[in-house]
Amino acid sequence: MPLSAVLPSVSLPSPAPLALDTIGTPTLWAVTIGAVIALLAVDFVVTRRPHEVSMKEALAWSAFYVALPLSFGVWVWTQHGSGTGVEYYTGYLVEKSLSVDNLFVFLLLLAAFAVPRELQQRVLLYGIIGALVLRGIFIALGAAALSAFDVVFLLFGLVLLVTGVKLLRDAVRGHDAGPDVANMRVVRLLRRWRPVTDDYHGPRLTVTQNGVRALTPLAIVVAAVFVTDLVFAIDSVPAVYGITGDPYLVFATNAFALLGLRALYFVLEGALSKLSHLAFGLAAILGFIGVKLVLHWAHLVWPSVPEIPTLASLGVIVAILAATTATSLVAARRTEVAEAAEAAEAAEAAEAAEAAEAQPSRLA
Repeated sequence: MPLSAVLPSVSLPSPAPLALDTIGTPTLWAVTIGAVIALLAVDFVVTRRPHEVSMKEALAWSAFYVALPLSFGVWVWTQHGSGTGVEYYTGYLVEKSLSVDNLFVFLLLLAAFAVPRELQQRVLLYGIIGALVLRGIFIALGAAALSAFDVVFLLFGLVLLVTGVKLLRDAVRGHDAGPDVANMRVVRLLRRWRPVTDDYHGPRLTVTQNGVRALTPLAIVVAAVFVTDLVFAIDSVPAVYGITGDPYLVFATNAFALLGLRALYFVLEGALSKLSHLAFGLAAILGFIGVKLVLHWAHLVWPSVPEIPTLASLGVIVAILAATTATSLVAARRTEVAEAAEAAEAAEAAEAAEAAEAQPSRLA
């Protein structure tokens, strides 16, 4: 007997494809992309002569790259209303939070390749460009898919839920999510394709050595960064689409979050190790946005299913980040106190041992 004769037939409503509203006029797109290219050009000029970045320089650029998106958000708010403004700021906050996770991997890559400090900002700049290109492609594909198939909201939601669970599992296990550089396929492929020099040659990616064009270690680390950019794009684009369906806002929030990474890296380099609970917070954010996307899809199919408002999403994300930062700082402080106590005990034990050794000699 066929299964259809036993089970009752169930027909789900199939809504019309969703038309994504956008504030991005052709002129606004052109101005925004032009501004991004101009800022990248300025960064290339700044990093043309390799130099070690001072904290003063890093703080100045970081302040600029924070003030710029905040000011742009004021324009979005006043020109397109509070609802669009909240979507923009929430999306920017999500992307900025995820970009800090990028910095952890960049830190591991730069250490694994022993990149000289004066060349690190050039590597980060290449990574930012690669991330912008890849996310631009993902944003365009995501917008086309969302406008044609509502089920993409469900797929994006499931991707974020799976990613959040994996991130949480790795955090609980204390697993270092850093890439295995030696076994990265792109690294092995490049080494087979071209010889690689032993030393860095400034910001150059290739040099002529013994009449043969060879890659420098800088080219290898840049390729590794591009691969990690691809992985991060798979997570970040669905995450911001969970906040806003406007492709322009998705691109703008990604661009603003990425442009400031070069300077932010040198500001947070010392503090990154203290954010030990960041992975838990990012897992919670990705899981939350995943649930939000699933509920949005369900609302399109069954209108009685409630949705999570964007303003509520902003509050939840801010609360998660605040809690994660606070608990990380408390844990770091406790670790410092415990290490200081252990060092003091070891010093006391050493002094006691020295006193015990000196006692027989005095008796003699």
